[in-house]
Amino acid sequence: MSQSLEIDLLRSFVAIAETGVLGQAAARIGRTQSALSMQMQRLEAVVEQPLLHRTGRGVTLTAAGERLLVRARELLRKHDETLAELRGEQLSGVLRFSCPDDYAVVFLPYLLRGFASLHPRVQLEVMCAPTPRLRELLTRHAIDLALVSVPGDASGAGIIRHEALVWVAQRGGAAASLDPLPLALGAPDALDHQLPRRALEAAGRAYRLAYASSSLSGLIGMARSGQAVIVLTRTAVPDDLEILSSSHGLPDLPNVGVTLAFDRDEPTALTSAFAAHVRKFLPAARPSR
Repeated sequence: MSQSLEIDLLRSFVAIAETGVLGQAAARIGRTQSALSMQMQRLEAVVEQPLLHRTGRGVTLTAAGERLLVRARELLRKHDETLAELRGEQLSGVLRFSCPDDYAVVFLPYLLRGFASLHPRVQLEVMCAPTPRLRELLTRHAIDLALVSVPGDASGAGIIRHEALVWVAQRGGAAASLDPLPLALGAPDALDHQLPRRALEAAGRAYRLAYASSSLSGLIGMARSGQAVIVLTRTAVPDDLEILSSSHGLPDLPNVGVTLAFDRDEPTALTSAFAAHVRKFLPAARPSR
């Protein structure tokens, strides 16, 4: 007897993949954990292979599960858009979206242009701030969702993309050779401030904080002046600045993960549609400069 991928099963599967916890997934879709487990058994029977690893800390995806997740998100998006079109519905309203400055410079034009072409009646309001400030805004429900940074090895964070942190300075400048190393870093509670300092301290490299600001333009200005070394995501480095390597006596920096955070457990249809758009296109996004 032929079997098919039911939309309800795929929606439950995506909820599990995004939360990593059966209880949270069940709450999101309005089912009990036992009902959700039975759905996953049915789905695994349809595809004839395991999709989930169940551990004491939650649920992770098998290799087959990872492949299905990509297809499931695409199928759900097309299903929901088709149903809305047939019903004569079209997304509209105001969406409040935020992200750090360096993500805005690189990814925003790519993401917003694509979403506007799909949903021309949606008004997007964009605010830029470091990740700690964005989480405060989400807690106050001042924004609907935000693109935020998390440690690159964070489990269960729903990481969409990884970004390399790099040391950056004036091309051919001498700042990297100074002792102590002059640094210009972002907000003190942000990862791009904390991770470089930890790396330098672990390597025994002396440094001094010459400038601290959440302003991307201010940090880039310090680098261009030759007065300090800064830290950026690799994709956000301007062409006139130099990415420093280990030959400059600087330790390697870890990656950060890029993920979405929401102001509520059950996002609106508009917020969910934009989140689905980001998850689909951000992994393949190229710098806009």
